[in-house]
This record gives sequence, C-alpha cells and structure tokens, in this order.
Amino acid sequence: MIAYPEGLPLPLRDGYGFEPVSPLLRSQKMSGRAVQRRLYRSVPTETSVSWLLSDEQAQLFEGWFDHVLISGSMWFECRLKTPLGLETYEARFKDIYSGPTLVGVSHWRFTAVLELFQRPVVDAEWVLIAPEYILMSSIFDRAMNQEWPRYFDE
Repeated sequence: MIAYPEGLPLPLRDGYGFEPVSPLLRSQKMSGRAVQRRLYRSVPTETSVSWLLSDEQAQLFEGWFDHVLISGSMWFECRLKTPLGLETYEARFKDIYSGPTLVGVSHWRFTAVLELFQRPVVDAEWVLIAPEYILMSSIFDRAMNQEWPRYFDE
C-alpha cells in the first residue's frame, strides 16, 4: 500500500470533517409509509481536508500526487484524526485537489476531498458488550499512561 509521504503534515483543523455515504435504501409505499433497510455494510466516508505546506512540502505533495498516486487515482494510507483517535486509514482523492493558494510569504494551501475506504466506527463488540469502556476510555488511557510506566521502570 502506498504511504502518505513522511515530512508532510496532517490536515489542518479548519474545515476538517467527515460525511458518511448512506448505507440505507428507502422505498416509498403507496400508503405514504416507507420501507427502509441497510443496503450495504461497508460504505465509504468522505472527508474535507486542507494542508498548509512550505515551498518544499508543496513540491513533494504535488509530485507525489501526480507520479506516485497517478494523478490521485490510487489508494494510499494516511493518518487522520477521527473520534477513534489518530489512526491510519485507506484513502484516495475523490478528485484533484484545489490549490496551491499562496498564504503569507511562502506557504501554500491545498484543499481536497478524500474518500476513506471504510467508515471510522468503533467495533461492534465494544458497543454491544462493554459500552462503559467506550465512555470511560479517556480515564483508562490516562491511568495507563500515568501509572503503568512505573511498573516497567522497576
């Protein structure tokens, strides 16, 4: 799998968000009611991203997009922040990016829409069996990072 280039930053927070593609099929009945069902289990999610890159980073980004991703047509792995945390996702460009737009003296803004192969959602086991672990995960994470290292130092 092609990797997002090291040395390029994560997307900016400004305008960053996710838009899942609906997995539902809705059929209207003559009575006015509707039948609704899940058509697909695995659906993509689109995310709006933007980057602020230096001159050198912009050169690398445009070259990578054109030569490695073959004008953005190939899937690649990139790290993105989602409600699940900072994880690696399989993504591709939905279309060519917008930009570069000059910002300040020598930084360039690029914006694009990425299609994630899989919607970032927590595993079913956690939701069905242990929802309290999801709700208390920040406490668990903090306890593990503050307390656990002491046991390895001894």
